[in-house]
Amino acid sequence: MTQQQFQAMVVREEPGNIYIRDICKKSLTELPEHDVLVRVLFSSLNYKDALSATGNRGVTRLYPHTPGIDAAGTVVESRSDKFKSGDKVIVSGYGLGTKIPGGFGEFIRVPVEWIVPLPAGLTLRESMIYGTAGFTAAQSVLKIVTHGVKPDDGKILVSGSTGGVGSVSVAILAKAGYRVTAITGKMTEHALLARLGAKEIISRQEATDTTGRMMLKEKWAGVIDTVGGEILTTSIRSTGYGGIVTCCGNVASPKLNLSVYPFILRGVTLTGIDSANCPLAVRRQIWEKLATDWKIDQLDDLAREVGLDYLSPEIDNILHGKTRGRIVLRL
Repeated sequence: MTQQQFQAMVVREEPGNIYIRDICKKSLTELPEHDVLVRVLFSSLNYKDALSATGNRGVTRLYPHTPGIDAAGTVVESRSDKFKSGDKVIVSGYGLGTKIPGGFGEFIRVPVEWIVPLPAGLTLRESMIYGTAGFTAAQSVLKIVTHGVKPDDGKILVSGSTGGVGSVSVAILAKAGYRVTAITGKMTEHALLARLGAKEIISRQEATDTTGRMMLKEKWAGVIDTVGGEILTTSIRSTGYGGIVTCCGNVASPKLNLSVYPFILRGVTLTGIDSANCPLAVRRQIWEKLATDWKIDQLDDLAREVGLDYLSPEIDNILHGKTRGRIVLRL
């Protein structure tokens, strides 16, 4: 088994900070010495993968490198009695696709502590329609639920609603009975957002306050923000008393320009969402929710499938905000 070759996307660095993406033949002997060898059948494209594929040193330090922070497939070899050959599994987060070769290759070898058994209610492909983006969305919804925000308490705002995290957030929240207001700059995607369950759709301009006021009219019982920047600060200033705002992205800006007043006068909670190092017990709980109570009916509406040969253009698209829903990689 150790001599078997497989295909993988490899990102290599050229002089002048130029990063080249190629589909290469690799050997299993090139994989790190970890507990479990997995044959990857599906992966997915996330914004973090695109950063890794373009030389972002905050994501990946060592090149050449195979990105892919998500992988779903079957166990081939295991040194642990927790998994056996043929088991269907999900691997996401931790160092996959950032520190060690990831799901953009046909095989990965990972620590047993990174692996979640595929829940009974999901197929491998469905798990990668969710991927890290869907997992992050579910984490965000779980924060709103455990904070005590109920569907009758008011509207939930979702930014970046046609992206991976945003679109799944809209669908899960709607399935759970919440009234969702979706922010998008893509006028052509209103029909999709309505199918996912959004009751109201507003533009980025409507969601951005430029008056500089420290507090705004209370509009939201909760917010799932995926973009950062002025949309995040506006949503915090317009969240109602005792509401919660989750934050998981910075594509608009990493800066947060606001006063303490929403927190000390309205008791607003701002909580960060980190999917990479989410504890395994919580990770398994969230995947079970995605397979049961929160499994959305429109999964196929969110997904477009590509092979390795067509992945590179999709990486460029996601970096330029041209991606709709989720890109699933079939290996």
